[in-house]
Amino acid sequence: MPGSEARIAQGALEGLAARAFSGLGVPDAEAGQAAAVLVLAEMMGISTHGIARVVTYGKRLASGGIDAGARIESTRIAPAFVQLDGGNGLGPAVGARALSTAMESAWESGVGVTLCRGSNHFGAVAPYCWQACEAGFAAIVMSNTTPLIAPTGGRTPAVGNNPIGFGFPGPEGRHVIVDMAISVAARSHIRRAAEAGEPIPDDWATDAEGRPTRDASAAMRGMLMGIGRHKGYGLALAVDMLAGVLSGAAFLTEVADLSREPGASQNLGHAFLLIDVSRLLNAAELAERMDRARDMLTSVMPVDPDSPVRLPGDRALARMRRARTEGIAVPDRVLDDLRALANGKEEVPKTLD
Repeated sequence: MPGSEARIAQGALEGLAARAFSGLGVPDAEAGQAAAVLVLAEMMGISTHGIARVVTYGKRLASGGIDAGARIESTRIAPAFVQLDGGNGLGPAVGARALSTAMESAWESGVGVTLCRGSNHFGAVAPYCWQACEAGFAAIVMSNTTPLIAPTGGRTPAVGNNPIGFGFPGPEGRHVIVDMAISVAARSHIRRAAEAGEPIPDDWATDAEGRPTRDASAAMRGMLMGIGRHKGYGLALAVDMLAGVLSGAAFLTEVADLSREPGASQNLGHAFLLIDVSRLLNAAELAERMDRARDMLTSVMPVDPDSPVRLPGDRALARMRRARTEGIAVPDRVLDDLRALANGKEEVPKTLD
């Protein structure tokens, strides 16, 4: 039945996704790491960066845009500082390795920094932040991306809609997780409006000439608008400076646009910064302070009584808990594509463009 779905246990879905990546030539260890990142995103409700990305990445792997057999190499350049070269490998596998090296540094030194180059799209930021929080670390995670935002006063895109996230460990898994890109609205929202022939708010995007537009079709040919106008541009640039310029990756307009060059090597950069909070506060002190901060916010009177104040990440973590007990809802067509890859079908499925 069109639109039908099945509920799959976390371990089973990770195994299927890992076998799909392995079927595309990715070594088993990296395939498992990438699968775990994407399944976590799916469990959090971030389906745009979830399990369907196996097929998206699969097309790049099959075309050679991503090197399935890439060697991910790390160099410790200071006690708490690692530079990692992804070798044009699978982005979530590079991200998982970067998180692991930053954790090792933070365990040893109290803080850990890993800067990556030679990578690709690494999925959503939230799963990495959650994994760091579960291990007792506060985290800042970011990546640069294809330019979609014009610098203030400009009329051509030069800065990516670069994601940045923060994670702060809370008691009993009540972590605070911020996962955001820099644009006012995601490009997927604009695409849906264009397909439906509906207008968009005039602060979402510009046309190809850099003028604010409510025409979603014109916006698809134009650029995204950053949050806070010049402030969003500044924040996106700051991410690119750290994740791109300083890491040795491609940056700004050097990053290939895959819609125009689908087989290009992007050489994306990521940055992972971790703090071992146990060096600052013992477990009881941290729990008390995090709970007190939560109470200060959730006790604020809501505008709508049916929509109480939440902390960033609350909704995603609730979805994750539900997915653990009820299974992960996955569309049948996505499962069919994963099974085809896992069974060694040569052609990458053409759905989920």
